[in-house]
Amino acid sequence: MRKILSCVACVATVVCALATASSVQARPDYLKGFNGSYPALKEAAEGAKCAICHFGEKKSNRNDYGKAVGTALGAPKVTDAEKIKAALKMVEAEKSSTDGKTFGELIKDGKLPGKAPWLRNIPVRTVVNLW
Repeated sequence: MRKILSCVACVATVVCALATASSVQARPDYLKGFNGSYPALKEAAEGAKCAICHFGEKKSNRNDYGKAVGTALGAPKVTDAEKIKAALKMVEAEKSSTDGKTFGELIKDGKLPGKAPWLRNIPVRTVVNLW
């Protein structure tokens, strides 16, 4: 009986370890800040989520907008809502890789500002639908 309980405990431990091993380090404050700053893009942002700033499997893969916001924040894991909003506003004036427009112009046009490098010439609506 003791061996069975030990095996069940080991299996449960392995399952828990595997389930949490690939967990994403979410930054919900960033998405909240984006949605608060740009309510017209909330639906698209909720669909894209992390893809507003990231692409691919690794959190270190940032698109042009993600790199600009990261630089404007000045530090990783910023949680202060005002600093996040200030960083988002700061990067609006920066040039994006899309159509020679700034991030702010894309946002005013109702488009999400960042794309993965290989998707830069594809319309934003298509990119959002891919995710």
